[in-house]
Amino acid sequence: MRRVLVTGAGSGIGRAIARSFADAGDAVTVAGRRAGPLHETDGGRGMTVAPADVTDEAAVDALFARPFDVVVANAGAGRVAPLTDLALSEWNATLAVNLTGTFLTFRAALRGMGPGGRLIAMASTASLKGGPGIAAYVAAKHGVLGLVRATATEVARRGITCNAVCPGFVDTDMGEAAIAGVMQRLGIDRAAATARVTGANPMRRLIDVDEVVAATVFLASPGASMVNGHALAVSGGEI
Repeated sequence: MRRVLVTGAGSGIGRAIARSFADAGDAVTVAGRRAGPLHETDGGRGMTVAPADVTDEAAVDALFARPFDVVVANAGAGRVAPLTDLALSEWNATLAVNLTGTFLTFRAALRGMGPGGRLIAMASTASLKGGPGIAAYVAAKHGVLGLVRATATEVARRGITCNAVCPGFVDTDMGEAAIAGVMQRLGIDRAAATARVTGANPMRRLIDVDEVVAATVFLASPGASMVNGHALAVSGGEI
């Protein structure tokens, strides 16, 4: 039985990933800032609930009292704002949760991870291209992908892989927030806002959570043992 850690597991993609691993028989630990949503993620599956803020070095280190075989660094957040309106505190907070949180998670994981281990970062198409109004998020996610690629070269001889999943807009609360933000900013209805949000995706739809889960599960599988330092885009051909 593999031991799996998923951060940012209180909702959305993280919740779905954690449930997928648990339903497959893995021993799953879920981490996030609030215990309540983590217990909802568990839903009676027997997961270990470990409230922790990934920007807190001591809290992250405490998660790894025992080593994990698979670590999914999923915690992340972003805000839409023109660069000129972006406060330094917002910039720092975005880099802290997305980039520094992934660094702290991977660093702690590698101190005990053995051969066959899997490090997986939930990145974004924002790791692969720019976008207006999301400068801090793009910078942070580009950093995550750089961290993944550098880490992959360090751990390869240990039989460990490090990869990133890069989804576009996913049908989650975060995707809904993006649509709501476009509606408010442009004064348009939901259909028009959804069309704008999904416009870069040649399939012209939000990505289903299960499609992101499938990519993550693949990277954690034996069949992905020679996939290392890769950015797996789940974006309908956007990039």
